[in-house]
Order: sequence, then structure tokens, then C-alpha cells
Amino acid sequence: MEFVVGVLILFVGLLASIALHEVGHLVPAKRFGVKVPQYMVGFGKTLWSRTVGDTEYGVKALPLGGYVRMVGMYPPTRRAERPRRDGRPTLVQEARAAALEEIGPGEEPRAFYNLTVPRKLVVMLGGPTMNLLISAVLLGVTVVTLGLGQYTTTLGTVQQCLVEDPAQEGCTPADPAAPGAAAGLLPGDQVLTWDGAEARTWEDVSGAIADGDTGPVQVEVLRDGAPLTLTVVPELTERPVLGDDGAPLTEDGEPVTEMRPYVGIGPDFALVRQSPAVVPGLVWQTFTGTVEVVLTLPQRLVSVAEAAFGTAERDPSVVGLVGVGRFAGEIASIDGEGYGVAERSADMLSLLVSLNMALFVFNLLPLLPLDGGHVAGALWEGARRKLARWREQPDPGPVDTARLLPLTYVVVAAMLGMSVLLAYADIVRPVSLTG
Repeated sequence: MEFVVGVLILFVGLLASIALHEVGHLVPAKRFGVKVPQYMVGFGKTLWSRTVGDTEYGVKALPLGGYVRMVGMYPPTRRAERPRRDGRPTLVQEARAAALEEIGPGEEPRAFYNLTVPRKLVVMLGGPTMNLLISAVLLGVTVVTLGLGQYTTTLGTVQQCLVEDPAQEGCTPADPAAPGAAAGLLPGDQVLTWDGAEARTWEDVSGAIADGDTGPVQVEVLRDGAPLTLTVVPELTERPVLGDDGAPLTEDGEPVTEMRPYVGIGPDFALVRQSPAVVPGLVWQTFTGTVEVVLTLPQRLVSVAEAAFGTAERDPSVVGLVGVGRFAGEIASIDGEGYGVAERSADMLSLLVSLNMALFVFNLLPLLPLDGGHVAGALWEGARRKLARWREQPDPGPVDTARLLPLTYVVVAAMLGMSVLLAYADIVRPVSLTG
């Protein structure tokens, strides 16, 4: 039951994101006088609608997106176009004629193609910008009120003994006690100072251990609300060398190790509330990470296909709606100590943060029918007009995006193929948060 509730929460959040995306187009379009016959969330059969003014607002059966229909998206052509050999109009001619039929007598000034280039950019960027704002606001609310998941100065684990064999499980009477356990450190202790230096983050603790020696050090901890000072004597042991990504380094297939002071303690992972000042940096990290995924999407989709139809490892960075729904269900149904309402809420909000950032970045790709394709068309229109003025030539008029309809259908087909591939991979080779 909890799994279904999680999926429903995500579904509602996704619908709200789609609806607000379309509001980002609707409001400036109406503000600039464009006639907007329809504002719809979803595709297919209309489940509910209501007409206010000259706009029909509604919800359709397939909640896989939404649209705002503005009149005059395709301008009249200024060049002669030949019909098909049988005399019937071409696909481009049919689309342009249908768009122009929506413009009633005297409504030409309300056509989208008559907007200035800056206003076209505002209308088309309004949707993606709304997703960016949703992502930033949700991220800010999450880290400021709930917290950011990170390692803390509270001990989560204290190893009881030193073992030479990494595969050994548990301790034997012959194994010497680990330095942390021998000093009396316990899980739940909050490290306040290490060898006289204040411990604000876990990096302060691990850095002090790594930079120290094997002599005794004074460690002050907070236990049950009271400060306690213990003496820890680190042990020099062979430890794996970690790379920048935190993974152990290897050489010729063997792990790289070095002799380092060792205590045998590990941090607790918990939500830590952050200052609002860190939010812009976190938004930027989310944005750049999403851009990297989108720019390498073709290679990642090849990897997904190899995993779905073969034995390759599944790339966890690219999932479809089925996979995202699975994440939401798992978040709602995970039953573990220390994973309560705050942790579930933070993870669910983080999922919506990622979805909205993905919608922002993906919609900016300069391909029709994405918003970025219309933005590219407006920019090209502005460049043409400036060039014409510089050359003292006649105004070339709006860019005829109708001529790109064949390419638009190719992009739509590619997006549908990607969606089907990801849905199949999410079913046969799912990515799970719980492993």
C-alpha cells in the first residue's frame, strides 16, 4: 500500500509541474495579446474542461505532458510552394493552412508570429523557466527545513577489532581491539574536538586522523547530552587508497594501499539543515549534473539498450517514468531504522527537484517541438532581421517553422522510441534505490 501511495504522490507532483510549466507559457502569451484557445494538461480524450474568456482549460486522459495552443504558430509563407504531384497540399501546407484558419477576422495582431522576437523568447522560455523555479524552490525548502543528507560528526559505527583478512566477518578472541573501541568510543557519540581541534564536519575528524600519528590524542565527545573526554591511540595499518570519486584505486587489478593511522570509526549519515546561502550552489550543481546527462544521452541510451537486451550493467543515471515511479514507491515503502517522515519527505522532494531540472534542461534543446526549438527559431528570426537592416534590405518577416515539420516528426518519433526503450529497461532491468 505504501508503494502505491508513493507513486500517487509522485504522479500528483509531476502533474503539478506540467501544469505550472504550461502556465509559464500561458501567462506571458495572454499578457502580450496572443489568442490562446486551449490550455491542457495531458493528451488524448478530454476528461474535464471549462472555458473562461476565449480559452478552454482542461485535463486530458494521458498525463504524459501538456500544451498551450496559441493561434498563428505558423506564419503565412512569402514564397511559392508547389503541391504534391496529385494536386493535394503537402504536410507543411496543410499544417500552415490549419494554423491560419484559427485566426478570425481582425485577429491577425493576436497571432503568435506577429510578436516581437523578445516577446517570443519570453513566451517560449516561460515554461522551462517555471520548471527551473520549481526545482530551485523545492531544493531550497528541502535543505533549509528538512536538511541535506550528509556524513555527520556523530559516530554511526565503531569497529570492535582489527582484522587482517578483509573477508573475515566478526571478531575472534585472538583479534586485538580496534583503537576506537579500546578508547571507549560508542555509536551515537558526537565528536566535539579531536586532538584539541574543533570538529565541525566529518572531514575535520577524518583529516585529523589521517594527518596525525600513532601517539595518544584527546577526543572530546558528547554522550547522552554530557561532554566526555577519551584518549585514543591510533594504530598504523594498511588502508586502501581512494580516488576523487571515493572508490578504491587499483593497479593491475590489485587494490592500491598505504600505511595510515587507523581508529576504526565511521560517521552517521543524517539530514543536516543548511543555510539559505548554500541553495544557489546546490541548484548550480543540480543543473550542471543534469546538463552532463542530457549532453551524453545518446551514449547512455546505447548503454541502457545493451543492459535491457543483453547482460551489460544498467546505467542508473537514466531512467524513464516507470523507473521514477519505482523510486517513489520505494521511498514510501522503505522500512528501516532512522528513515522516518523527514527522510521520506526529503527524498520525495529531491525526486521532484531532479524531474523539474530535467524538464528545464531537456526542453531547452534546440529541436522542435521542444521549447528550445522555438527559441532557436526566434533567435534566427532576430538575426535575419538585424542582418537585413544592416544591409538595408526589406524585412524578411517571421521564420517559417512550418517548413521544419518533417524534422519535427523525426524528433517526436525519436522521443517516443526513447520512452519505450526506457520503459522496457525499467521493467526488465530496473534500477532500485534499495539495491
